[in-house]
Amino acid sequence: MQDFIIRRMLWMVFVLLAVTLITFFLMHMVPGGPFSSEKALPESTIEQLNKKYHLDDPLGVQYLKYMQDILIPVIMTGQQQKSLDHEYLITIDLPVGDNATLRWVNFGPSYKSISRPVNDIFRENLPISAQLGALGVLVAAVIGIPLGVLAGAKRNTAFDYAGMGIAVLGVSVPVIIMAPLLQYVFGVWLGWLPVTGWGEPKQMILPTFALGFSQSAVLARLTRASMLQVLHEDYIRTARSKGLSERRVVLVHVLKNSMIPVVTVIGPMLAYLMAGTFVVETIFVIPGMGKFFVTSITGRDYPVIMGTILVLAIFLVLANVVVDVVYAWIDPRIRFT
Repeated sequence: MQDFIIRRMLWMVFVLLAVTLITFFLMHMVPGGPFSSEKALPESTIEQLNKKYHLDDPLGVQYLKYMQDILIPVIMTGQQQKSLDHEYLITIDLPVGDNATLRWVNFGPSYKSISRPVNDIFRENLPISAQLGALGVLVAAVIGIPLGVLAGAKRNTAFDYAGMGIAVLGVSVPVIIMAPLLQYVFGVWLGWLPVTGWGEPKQMILPTFALGFSQSAVLARLTRASMLQVLHEDYIRTARSKGLSERRVVLVHVLKNSMIPVVTVIGPMLAYLMAGTFVVETIFVIPGMGKFFVTSITGRDYPVIMGTILVLAIFLVLANVVVDVVYAWIDPRIRFT
């Protein structure tokens, strides 16, 4: 297993390089630039800005310089540490020289938020999106998996119809409708929960439920389908013939073997939601990454686009590695060699 994880980590480097390469050249193929859409901006000023940020260099040179800032660590001492501390995302103190510090991962300046480098945006906003995404997946799992298990174990009964009805409701009602409805019912009408903000436990309930409910519908339907498939296996009939209770058969034998498709979906779902969800963050006024990602695309803010895509790719690759490890834990017959 250790060799498998090490190989996957090495492959992650090549995957991330491919993602950055494709993203970089695709975003530069879009007509216009980060400064060309500004109103009443002289052509000479645009040329100076392009020169300042090296946007007039060949694309290959721009890409190599960008990857150099991300991948090559820099050792700084003395006054350099204070003046450039905010420009680097990862800081490692090294016992080399006098107060030597290693700076790593510099996504560069934001073309739209001039006073804030991209690293500052990630430090302040990415943890909030990660919290929202993780809690949303937790809500989806807590609601969706039990509904799917109940519907699969009680096929063609009232429990099955009720569970699938809730799942259809979650799929049919988009977040842009669910979120304001929750705000009105629980925030305005009943007055139980705040309708905006993030940080306090009460402020997290409505956005995480709005985000997780639609995802719970996906997990419920997938869990039910996987349960029905496993229930017809020979070893399930053998377990029942031995006199085991239906509850033990479902919880011990059926449920565990039904989780592989569910875990496969949860991994990418977690990575996607942790990178930020624009709709929920906008409706509940949550200072996450969703707003910056959308505005960076419309404003051609290349460093924010590259940084967000790279972070999302890292989350996705790591989530897939965790999913593969969980496979071996769920089904001992699975071996990675």
